[in-house]
Amino acid sequence: MTPNNLSRRAVLRGLGTAMALPFLESLLPARAFGAPLSSDAVAKAAAGPKRLAWLYVPNGIDMQNWTPATFGKDYELTPTLQPLAPFRDKMMVISGLVCDKANQNGDGPGDHARAQSAYLTGCQPRKAEGAGIKSGLSADQAAADRIGHLTKFASLELGVEEGRQVGSCDNGYSCAYSHNLSWHNEKTPMVKDCNPQSIFDRLFTNNDPRETAEARARRENDNKSILDFLVGDADRVNKKLAYSDKQKMDEYLTAVREIEQRLQRASEVTVKVPDGAVRPEVTPANDKASVQNNNTNYPTHAKLVLDMMVLAFQADLTRVITMPFADEGSNQQYPWAGADVQHHGTSHHGGDPAKMAFLQKINQFHVEHTAYLLAKLDAIQEGNGTLLDNCLITHGGGISDGNRHNHDVLPLAMFGKGGGGITTGRHMDAKGVPINNLWLSMLDHVGAHDDKLGDSTGILSLA
Repeated sequence: MTPNNLSRRAVLRGLGTAMALPFLESLLPARAFGAPLSSDAVAKAAAGPKRLAWLYVPNGIDMQNWTPATFGKDYELTPTLQPLAPFRDKMMVISGLVCDKANQNGDGPGDHARAQSAYLTGCQPRKAEGAGIKSGLSADQAAADRIGHLTKFASLELGVEEGRQVGSCDNGYSCAYSHNLSWHNEKTPMVKDCNPQSIFDRLFTNNDPRETAEARARRENDNKSILDFLVGDADRVNKKLAYSDKQKMDEYLTAVREIEQRLQRASEVTVKVPDGAVRPEVTPANDKASVQNNNTNYPTHAKLVLDMMVLAFQADLTRVITMPFADEGSNQQYPWAGADVQHHGTSHHGGDPAKMAFLQKINQFHVEHTAYLLAKLDAIQEGNGTLLDNCLITHGGGISDGNRHNHDVLPLAMFGKGGGGITTGRHMDAKGVPINNLWLSMLDHVGAHDDKLGDSTGILSLA
């Protein structure tokens, strides 16, 4: 490997734009502090950084179509899990996890608010609104505290459905509980960004307000891509790269260009307004209030947000992401999945076969979007594997059967290999341990060890 004067943290710079580079072996330092890097250090660097992501699904699951019948490597994928078949060897279905702090524990109704709040914290949320809210440190923020300094963003909190932050959303529980998956501490939720354009701007601007405003105006007026401002710097970097890394760079810049074009198309879609209805004035407060953000439908919106996740990981802008597909208690409808029914209402199926069939379609629809993300990650080469190999990503929720509002035997699938040390391709029985035991294990795998998180009782072995 030939030494060069480009740092691994190098970025492409242009007017109002700073774009981090994807993982490129050509940029690995040949020497450290004047001394040659050890073979172990080079191998570790070449493997690529490890990332964590949590995808959350609300309102419970049709468990009979989710849970495999047997444990071990010979399990059969259920109907809901079928879209994940291409990733079976990089996947682990984990049954038997418990989120006890989502139970009533003397606090009465409010399972949806408790489920989302306790999922990553393992803490019992206080039944309160406004200044009285109290939850706990979430697993993603525990990771951000330990490895967040390594990237531009310590963590990213993304979403699709923008709900309310204030008021009561579930039997006296603040909307903050059912709206936020990530918590910086017991009093401070990490508000998610549901606007793909906003996320894109955060990822690829250089934090100079005046320069950013000028660049954005020029791009809009001239209908240029963000990449048009980076051509000179990109050419400079390309001259330093090996052939394989030039291909990676081209793939990365192409992906950015394609997303820009999709965002532009999405913003131009016209929404049919029903007769007699008046389109409200767009303000910063309500521009995100609908899942039809950017005048687009849910599938397009969700995929754009997932694309932002891929770019953020690919460019090593962050190594920690949370992304709920919707808020707990959400009544989003899913006509694209053949389920033009209210999600929350349908989850209270009462054993009605028709409602359970609709719920299964909604569950599978979310799984299909996770498969979309995995395919993108697995197509990006990194070190001796793929970007997905260096991730640990979970898809799950804090409620198992939405009709009963129970918080044991939770639905959860984990993807990626965390850089190694994970035995994938199996259905694992967690035997009733707190779900926070799994979070501690994930933290360990990315070098963010913690001894205790919420109601954890130890580390769940994934070997």
